[in-house]
Amino acid sequence: MLALIDDRLGDRLVAPAEPMGDTIELVVRPADLTAVMRSLREDGDLRYELMADICGVDTGVTMQVVYHLWSPLSADWVRVIADGLSREDPRVPSVTQLWPGAEWGEREAYDMFGIEFEGNRDLRRVYMPPDYLAFPLRKDFAMPDDASRGPGEGIRNMETPVAPADVREQPVLRTSAGAGARIGADGEVLAVAAGGTDAEAIVSGEEPA
Repeated sequence: MLALIDDRLGDRLVAPAEPMGDTIELVVRPADLTAVMRSLREDGDLRYELMADICGVDTGVTMQVVYHLWSPLSADWVRVIADGLSREDPRVPSVTQLWPGAEWGEREAYDMFGIEFEGNRDLRRVYMPPDYLAFPLRKDFAMPDDASRGPGEGIRNMETPVAPADVREQPVLRTSAGAGARIGADGEVLAVAAGGTDAEAIVSGEEPA
């Protein structure tokens, strides 16, 4: 299967497919993700019919989305890594048109990392409140103090839209419904994402008119 994947998809891979135990690892650019996934799903010699999971990854430099696929034609799983997503505006095409069940995994990766899955028609928060202003599994999600001092002293996660050591000059605007708001360097709510909630409602906690 490794040789077949390299033959069919090699020109769209960042590097040759690599065997890692019972898994074949493919690294692709976000722009090539749809074509690679379609080939893995629809090519009669590959038939990766099952998408087992999707997860976001923050390397500290770039963002990634990682997919695990299974085929009845091979003992090897395939791990596809969409690499090189911008930290400022991480985006990748949705694969829900190939695996409808991918919707939930994409929503979870959006909720935790702020990754936009273009084409997902229900991209909204899963765990966090709709008006939450941060993405808790990103490496720039700050703690207000040393977490090892314990919750008994009131230590808790802090919402922050920026890396603590590098406040962005321009705020980030998330465009999916429920994504949150655009935040200034001092924490002021400047504008809201598409979805209809106004800034005053977010600040006051009131329901929008």
